[in-house]
Amino acid sequence: MARRQSIKARRGRKGAGAFDIDITSLLDILTIMMVFLLQSYNSSGVVINVPKDIELPRSTSETLNTFGVNIQVSKSQIWVDDKEVLNTQNVDDRKLFDDSGRRIIPLFDQLVKIKETIKQSEKLSPDAKTFSGVANLVVDKSLKYNYLKKVMYTCAAAGFKEFKFVVMTE
Repeated sequence: MARRQSIKARRGRKGAGAFDIDITSLLDILTIMMVFLLQSYNSSGVVINVPKDIELPRSTSETLNTFGVNIQVSKSQIWVDDKEVLNTQNVDDRKLFDDSGRRIIPLFDQLVKIKETIKQSEKLSPDAKTFSGVANLVVDKSLKYNYLKKVMYTCAAAGFKEFKFVVMTE
């Protein structure tokens, strides 16, 4: 029985002391994380995924993009809102352009669908976003201007008449 008393006595002595923790290093880590999160915060709300085939031009502009349809153009492909609508390697040139050669048919068809969807949602819900006619163009910097002009003409013909070019900031 002497042993039991000594074990109980030891337990009583251990719980009496104060427990101190040094949290300086934890606060350092939290501060670094806070700085990182604040630097990478984007208040525009517009998220654009750039395909690996597209190399953006550089700019010193600080203007943020606005909400609109995202059109990504590389040398051989066109995406609308991250959905591939055209791959020039798989399409016959006669099905690519209209009779005048100025409008890209698959791009035009997709943009008209998007415009009709937005207009339909405007009618059904008063809280739906309104059709702005804004096209955020993510264009490879090595693309020929003549092809870019056809993309812009196609967008304007489909009702997207305001263009915002997405560039890489320095």
